[in-house]
Order: sequence, then structure tokens, then C-alpha cells
Amino acid sequence: MSGARTNTLAHLRGSIERIETHADTYAPDRAPLGHAEADAALHGGLAHGAVHEVFCEGRQSAAATGFIAGLARRVGAQRPLLWVRQDFAERETGALSMSGCQELGLDPRQLVTVRAPDVETALRTAADALACDALGAVVLETWGESKQFDLVASRKLTLVARGSGVTALLLRVAAVPTASTAETRWIVRAAHSPPGMPWGVWGAPILDAQLVRNRHGPNGHWIMEWKCDECLFREAPHSQPVAAAAADRPAAAPASAQRRAG
Repeated sequence: MSGARTNTLAHLRGSIERIETHADTYAPDRAPLGHAEADAALHGGLAHGAVHEVFCEGRQSAAATGFIAGLARRVGAQRPLLWVRQDFAERETGALSMSGCQELGLDPRQLVTVRAPDVETALRTAADALACDALGAVVLETWGESKQFDLVASRKLTLVARGSGVTALLLRVAAVPTASTAETRWIVRAAHSPPGMPWGVWGAPILDAQLVRNRHGPNGHWIMEWKCDECLFREAPHSQPVAAAAADRPAAAPASAQRRAG
């Protein structure tokens, strides 16, 4: 038994070494996002058979969920999507809405959700699922910091994803990025929608997407619009981030008071 374990460990180490040694020459298929500048930075789009991380603050979980759903739609096309969620993440943000997923362009009939009691189980479930090449993508959603998300776990997910060609999308809510083998890492927030007419207030999702890690290209920061009908990311109507209102300044004095003071 010890000999078999030693052989397995040596095989895994060799596979990891080949991944890291030939990372620069690895040329995976890519799924274009539709956003011209982002696709240029990504050399054509998001790499298939790789690990991609999306981080967000706890209060930005809805925006990040929409963003990763868009990524899953782009890389998975019409193939089944497996979404693994840590129990605590569901308690904090609620269950996924199938009608909401359909609005974003995902087919609920192709979506399977799995609830895991802890991060370790979620990681193991995601790794097993990535080995199934019938899937289009696997989303792994967890909440908060976790020591289980170390470099070893990241390497394992990368190894399995590359072997099967299935893309791993990690949604890390209320967590801080650490060392990993991820192909890309994003930080996502909700962005302001442009002003519109009262009858058109329900518009396309607008996202502030910051690419902070890109193994084979430059980083970037864009305001993206997810086009639900076309299932593509596009440049938002206003391409510059909108400044938040200052919270440490007193309210402006009425114009009449200013005239009296003058």
C-alpha cells in the first residue's frame, strides 16, 4: 500500500512540474467575453480547462454571482453547469434563483447545484466534478477565509481542469486573495447604471470588473455591461467608474442661505 501511495505521489508531482514548466507554452482554447479590451488582455478570451478566481466583498456577492454566471455562460455554452456552494454561503446570500439565472442567460435545465457542509467537502466535490468532461464548467462558491484554499488545493484543481478541459470558476466571497495557480483573478463590484427613463429602469447588469491577475497578459479595469439577450459582456454606456458620494462632508447649504451669507 505504501508503495502504491509513493507512486501516486510521484505521478502527481511530475504532472504538477510539467504544468509549471510548460505554463508559458500552454495554449488552451479560449472563450471570448465579448468585451473588446478585456478579450485583448486575455489573448482572445477566458481560457478553457483552467482555474479562474472571482473575489468580492460580502455586500457585493450579488454582483459577483452575476459576473461568474456570465463567465460560466461564455465558457460552457449550452453544456451542463455544476454549481457547488458552501452551506454558509447560502445562509448568507440565499439560494440561487432559477428565474434569475434564466434572466442572465443560463438554462436552469442545465444547472445542477450541490450544497456542501464545509469548505473541505466543497473542494473535494469540485475536484471530482472537474474530472467529468461532459460538463461545461464547475463553479465553486465559498464564504470567508479558509486555510483549505492553499497552493496545494489550487494546484490540484488546475491539474484536474487541464486534464479534462473543464473550466473551474471559483467565487470567493468575503475572502482575501492568496497564492494560487489560477489563470486569472478578478475583483468585482456593482457599478452605477446610467440614468434612464422611468419605464426603462430595469436595465442590463453593470459591473465594475478589475482583472488583478493574468498569467499570460496585462491586467485591466473595466466597467462591463452583461447583455442578457446576447449573453455577452460589452463596454458599459459610461466606461469610467462613477465616483461615490462623499460621506465625510456636511450637506450643501441651501442657495438662499448662501446668498444671505454673501
